[in-house]
Amino acid sequence: MKEIVLITGASSMIAQELAKKIGNDYSLRFLTRKKKHDNEYEWDIRKKTVDEAAFENISHIIHLAGANISEKRWTEERKKELISSRVDSAALLRHVLTKNEIKLKSFISASGINFYGTHTTEKIYTENDPPGNDFLSEVVVLWERAADHFKEHNLAERVVKIRTAVVLSEKEGALKKMIPPIQYYIGSPLGSGKQYMPWIHIDDICSIYEFALKKSNIHGAYNAVSPQSATNTELTSEIAKTLKKPLFMPNVPAFALKLMFGELATAILEGSRASSHKIQEAGFQFKFPDLKEALHDLLQKEK
Repeated sequence: MKEIVLITGASSMIAQELAKKIGNDYSLRFLTRKKKHDNEYEWDIRKKTVDEAAFENISHIIHLAGANISEKRWTEERKKELISSRVDSAALLRHVLTKNEIKLKSFISASGINFYGTHTTEKIYTENDPPGNDFLSEVVVLWERAADHFKEHNLAERVVKIRTAVVLSEKEGALKKMIPPIQYYIGSPLGSGKQYMPWIHIDDICSIYEFALKKSNIHGAYNAVSPQSATNTELTSEIAKTLKKPLFMPNVPAFALKLMFGELATAILEGSRASSHKIQEAGFQFKFPDLKEALHDLLQKEK
């Protein structure tokens, strides 16, 4: 009998790619807002309702649910949604496990590299560093605290928190948004361009989840970030080189981005590096540690 893994955030890019990677080794179920397939079960975080049949005989939960950080301006209502979609969803899962006296082998939660704060420094952050003091770090701290409750309440043998960098994929996300301007000769770095953009290839982030699922000695927080760092300018330039397009437009000024995105612009204009040493020490090997190779792989798919 295959162990059953329940995955939240069924429509997310990572959930869909992860399912392809682990689907042969595990029996997969998904929590989603609207059921479309037999292995999907509906839940509504706002109404605090969930189809409890999804939890029967499960061994693991991979918690990927969470509203997109960069999708909309950060109004006060949006900020509440960003937190609720992560924290309240975890609380709903915890409620069902408690009610039905289910103990998991593992609870593996998405998290964010912005745990360390949204600012540009020369420091390379490790998992031993404290959290920052801005909105995004607050979101991640609450997100991880919600995950830790599963261990504290004896609902999971271990809890793993994957502090995810910018995921590079040809299908959606930051890279997909950066490609069209460059293709139409209007691409350029953002702000100073000196801000770091911690990144990871979509295949590697899915492999990290698989690694965390299969390795019973993995627990706690891990930076899911490529070993090779890149600034916004370096990333933009490397995309242009891969696409064989010139970059001749001036940098997009910071004030313009602030006018367009409000407080959200901070997440675009600031960024520091994070270390991947801990996950590598645990035995994980990146398939795409090099930015040039990662972009070549992804953008060749684009053609």
